[in-house]
Amino acid sequence: MSEPRRLHLLVEGQTEAAVVRDLLSRHFRHQGWFVTYSTVRTHTSSVTYRGGVTSWPKLHREIKELLASPRLTVLTTLFDYYGFPPDSPGMSTRPSSSATTKVTHVEEAIRAAVGDHRFVPHLVQHELESWVFAAGDQLADLRDDSALAERIKQDCAEAGGPELVNDDPKNAPSKRLARYCPGYVKTLEGPLAIADLGIDGLRAQCPHFSAWLDELGSRV
Repeated sequence: MSEPRRLHLLVEGQTEAAVVRDLLSRHFRHQGWFVTYSTVRTHTSSVTYRGGVTSWPKLHREIKELLASPRLTVLTTLFDYYGFPPDSPGMSTRPSSSATTKVTHVEEAIRAAVGDHRFVPHLVQHELESWVFAAGDQLADLRDDSALAERIKQDCAEAGGPELVNDDPKNAPSKRLARYCPGYVKTLEGPLAIADLGIDGLRAQCPHFSAWLDELGSRV
């Protein structure tokens, strides 16, 4: 009997883990993957915390540790491009081009730095809350707030899509949600809205996300 094809997702924090648990794992299992995931480690003195990408050397070390397993078929990541460590490969050489080109440039630089064909880097453009913006209708339903859906749709239309909503410190999707949704619980409401939208709905609005799924699907 052949070994199962194993896909592991290294994720940034609790919100990403919830999206993997509630939506992405099911999608990948239907493709034939045996799916596992873990949250990146953050070390402070002798204590290990879960969540947060603080520097490239720490992240690189954890990626290498996971790839040390010969049973792993593919390792991929779920980190925000917004706030990604500036010492990471490709960050200082990003082209003066579109947001998608910049994100792809960093992903390819990370891929080259790791140097393992099993590694498929993925940075969410610009942050996971862009997926929540794609699920604006679903979030509005959860909150029983139709005005919220219209506000999010307007932001997406002005930017050219959820993945293009401004990534500056004051107007990143997460900052807008904090303003639009008093008491917003990112680890609960965001994942619920994204799961309600579903893979097909997310693909339709988020081309960078869709390209990531296409590459992983080609590895099955």
